Amino acid sequence: MRSVTKRLMVASLLAIWADAASAQTANDIVERALTAIGGRAALAKIKSRSTTGTITLSTPAGELAGSIETLNAAPNKSRALIKVDLSALGAGLLVLDQRFNGVAGYALDSLQGNHDITGNQLDNMTNSSFPTPLLNYKELGATITLGAKEKVGDRDAYVLVFEPVTGSVVRDFIDAETYMILKTVVKVDVPQLGREVEQTVEFSDYRAVDGIKLPFRMSATSAVQNYTVEVAKVEHNVQIDEKLFSKPPQ
Repeated sequence: MRSVTKRLMVASLLAIWADAASAQTANDIVERALTAIGGRAALAKIKSRSTTGTITLSTPAGELAGSIETLNAAPNKSRALIKVDLSALGAGLLVLDQRFNGVAGYALDSLQGNHDITGNQLDNMTNSSFPTPLLNYKELGATITLGAKEKVGDRDAYVLVFEPVTGSVVRDFIDAETYMILKTVVKVDVPQLGREVEQTVEFSDYRAVDGIKLPFRMSATSAVQNYTVEVAKVEHNVQIDEKLFSKPPQ
């Protein structure tokens, strides 16, 4: 009887040790995710990025395709230029040129008029550290906690909850096997609607560019707009005119 009891105790202890060894922290998942996309050393070499591709909007008139160009530069500068023909909706050509120079944001919008970017949207652009906030979120004063596992399609995913000092909380869903980001979910303020809207972006078709794995397909869904981006070309460490990140002179 004592022998059986001892074996049960040993088995229980081994099970506890195994669980402790397999338990992962938020920091463990962050580091594995960084390694999966190329590693800290490779990411540190990326100072700028130019991306071109197509964007397809889902509208009451059907799917409308256009072009999208994005520019990024460390530490968090960005520019996105979107052009879509909305003639099928009676709106003509949409040209949206959204810029952020690390401090101020500005949008040139052919439909809604040019305007400064403020509030929640500006906070979120400030938090978008390049090439990824996972590299230096602690330096930015943000925290990342590990939520319960969830399913993304048929994949198990760890949920990393990114909480910045200001701005929206972001939930990143990390594939439990490959550690690639499957999707992000974020709630953002939409001034035109006067309310908060949740947006989900799913990432797929990962390809290596200069040792860094990047999603070449992104599908975004929300109560406001659904769209898909297909990347055609990515270039790293390109020379970018700093003026393209700032409000054009009047």
